[in-house]
Amino acid sequence: MEIARCISCGAVLVGAEHVSFPCPNCGETINRCKRCRKLSNKYQCSCGFVGP
Repeated sequence: MEIARCISCGAVLVGAEHVSFPCPNCGETINRCKRCRKLSNKYQCSCGFVGP
């Protein structure tokens, strides 16, 4: 089983306090923790898309 990690900080995602969504550019799954979402930390998908 693959462990889900936040794309911004690398934290292991456990429970319901995170979000997973498709990259708007390529559709790859993006995982973000509650803290990074709240702070609007930037992330970069492997396709190069950068989001807040």
